[in-house]
Order: sequence, then structure tokens, then C-alpha cells
Amino acid sequence: MAWTRDQMAARAARELQDGFYVNLGIGIPTLVSNFIPEGMSVQLQSENGMLGMGPFPYEGEEDPDLINAGKQTITELPTTSYFSSSDSFAMIRGGHIDLSILGAMQVAENGDLANWMIPGKMVKGMGGAMDLVAGVRKVVVVMEHVARAKDGSESPKLLKACDLPLTGTQVVDMVITDLGVFTIDKKGHGGMSLIELADGVTEEEVRSKTEAQYRVALKNT
Repeated sequence: MAWTRDQMAARAARELQDGFYVNLGIGIPTLVSNFIPEGMSVQLQSENGMLGMGPFPYEGEEDPDLINAGKQTITELPTTSYFSSSDSFAMIRGGHIDLSILGAMQVAENGDLANWMIPGKMVKGMGGAMDLVAGVRKVVVVMEHVARAKDGSESPKLLKACDLPLTGTQVVDMVITDLGVFTIDKKGHGGMSLIELADGVTEEEVRSKTEAQYRVALKNT
């Protein structure tokens, strides 16, 4: 067994705190908006110039005029404000965003992040990822634990060192996968620690699918 995408998003939502300004990446991180605890005030910010996003819309309820930086449809709130992307990046680069929750292709045991391109494949650019990991106070990555090829083979995404082009070096504080939760002491010498296991997952399974070195520091949840 392993966590579903919704369960991973719900676990990521536990990192939110009242009064936080938060930026959500595309993919699984977008789902976090559906799991903000009731009564908690969190302002969601988007690089394309929006502050105060509501829950991710259900199918049939989308407004094509309301999109985030990844061109996904989103919802607004009565308190939502709109502004230029230059103002949005000033918020990010100025250190005014408390938490960013991003997807990733690879994360290294020292906190290096690769989440924007695979060599040989056409990409539109890095977008705001480089600014987010450099300017945000805490970075949480939410991703599948392994990459699955078309032939069914699997390869680890938690590595000793990333071999894809980096988004940032020593920038990731926490990684949430479908198998568990890791923290990274990105500036010290503590390295990567496994602190939680997903339902029905064993530490042996995690170790068999992880190249990165980590210590086991499981907490009672």
C-alpha cells in the first residue's frame, strides 16, 4: 500500500500554519488547497499575479479566466487580489512567502532539487521555480517515490546526487512521497531523515526504492 495523491496533499497541508503566505506548484501540490484545515487562515499566492486562491475546482466548475502560473484552472475568494507578475516575484524574492510546496523529478540527500527539465525534451522554461526555492523560507516537495518508465521499470527519485539540471542547491526542507516523509538538514550535517511511513509501507520497502542515504527517525503519528 501507499498514499494516494490526495493523501500526499493532505499530509503536505499539515505543514501549513495560520497566517502563512503559501505558493503551490503544479500537479499534486495544487491539491493541497483542498485540505487547508477549517478555521485556518492561509493566503495562496501565484507567480502570475494572484493572492488568495480558493480550493481547486471540481470538474464542471472551472472558470477558464481563472488560472494559476501552471495554467491550471483555480477558484477565487472574496478577498482575492490581482497584480502584475513583477509584484508577485517581488513578494517571492523579498522573502515574504513562508512556504512553497512543489513537485520534483529528483531530490538529492543534501536538499538539491531538479524539477524543471529532462535534457532532450522541449520545455517552456524554468518558470518561477528558481526564484521560489531561493526566496521562500521553507520548501516542501511532494512527489511519487519512484519514476516509472513505459516498460514498467522503476528508478529512485531520492538520490545521492541529482543527474538532471538543478533548480536549486541545498533548498529542500521536506519531501513527502507516496511511501513516507523525509526531512533534510540542508545547511547542517544532519542529512536526510525518514520521519513517517505511509499506511502499510515498511522501512525495508522505502530503503529498497531509495538511493539517497538517510537515517530512520520515525515519529508516532
